[in-house]
Parts: sequence; structure tokens; C-alpha cells
Amino acid sequence: MLKGKTIIVTGAGRGIGKAIAEICAKNGANVLIQDIVLDSAKETAKELSEKYGVKCDAIGGDVSKKEDAIAIAEAGKKLGGGKIFGLVNNAGITKDAFLKKMTEEQWDQVIAVNLKGIFLVTQACIEDIEEGGAVVNISSMVAKSGNIGQTNYCATKAGVIGFTKALAKEYAKKHIRCNCIQPGFIKTPMTDKIPEKVVQKFLEQIPFGMMGEPEDIAKAALFLLSDLSSYITGTSIEVAGGLFM
Repeated sequence: MLKGKTIIVTGAGRGIGKAIAEICAKNGANVLIQDIVLDSAKETAKELSEKYGVKCDAIGGDVSKKEDAIAIAEAGKKLGGGKIFGLVNNAGITKDAFLKKMTEEQWDQVIAVNLKGIFLVTQACIEDIEEGGAVVNISSMVAKSGNIGQTNYCATKAGVIGFTKALAKEYAKKHIRCNCIQPGFIKTPMTDKIPEKVVQKFLEQIPFGMMGEPEDIAKAALFLLSDLSSYITGTSIEVAGGLFM
């Protein structure tokens, strides 16, 4: 489905990002795996390359720094022989606190990674994405619902949706598709830290009655990267088991 295409996935050392990188590799793509923890990126790249027989490279860096974003784009072009087909902006962080206790640093850190990072990496890559290629940005269901203690995070994830729609309009003439995925309550190392009582409250709100898996998000990403979504741009897909329906 993506045979011979080059895909960049940020925050791909583990969790949702790793699942997206794996489904791309499984479907024939060469994948640049970025993660702020370089060792995790290297381990994932080695694992996927050996498992699927595709080219996978790893790069570290901080997506909120312009020089690192440019380095990610250059590494992607090198892997693809000068071409990039797809970019998945998945890197993100949380720094939760009630608004009255949230520090300016907590606000700035989340904005820098989750929103500025998408701006910088996309800006660095977009002119080298092939006609017919795709950008997939990972937002969140909290962009729709809000969440207590996450004013910073919710603001970024809502911003990602607006950014994606504007980008879709700017690059429609080049037929570069730009879409979002809004994950719901997904089992990842991040959600593993949530207390069991809180988990149960979330599960009560999900019609399916269970958490999603990273592979559920990866399948949506594969759809949006592939020709299966050739006439879809500027939209957002909720992958949440009916949460906040």
C-alpha cells in the first residue's frame, strides 16, 4: 500500500508513534523514526527494518527547536532519495495542572512541543512532500470535550485541528492531503500512569467499554497516508470507541 514511499513519524520510539511507524513499514514504506529519546528511536528502527525488510533510520532531537526540525526533514529526504511522501506529527507531551496552579513553564512547554513542534516540522518538510502525499497530525478527543487539569494540552490539540484545516487549503493545489486523527482513551505508557479509579470513570463513558490500542490509531493513519483516502483532506477522524459521541 505504501511500497517504496518514505514516511516520517515523530515521537515514534514507543506507543502510538511506534504503532504508526510499524504499520507503515509493514505496508512497504521506508520510515524515519524520530524520538527525543534517541535510543528508543534506534531500537524501533532496527526492529522494524529487520522485521519487514524496509529501510528505517532513526533521529533524535526536539521538535520544538527549528534546527532539529530542519534536521528531521533533511534526514527524511536522505532516506527517500530526495523525496518525502508522508509526515505524521505525533510527538507530544503533557504537563497537567489545574489552571490556578499551572506555571507559565508548564504552559509554554506543552505549547512548544504539541503546537509549535507541528508548525516547525511541517514547515521544514512540506515543500519536499510529493504531489499526492499526505500530512497526518495527531490531535485528541479533548480538543472537543476539554479535560480538567489540561487547559494547556486541550488548547494545543484544538489548535492542531485548526492548523490542519488551514494547511489543507494552502496545499490542495499540490494535492497534498492534510488530515487529523483524534485518539480517545488509548492504552499507552502515558495512560498506564493514570490511577485505576480514573480509568474506570473513562471506561464508563465509552460505549465500547474498553480502551483502544495504539494499533487502532495506526490503522487510521495508514488510511490517511494511503490512496484509500485520495479525496479526503482537511478533516479529522475520531478513533475513540464512541467516547463523547
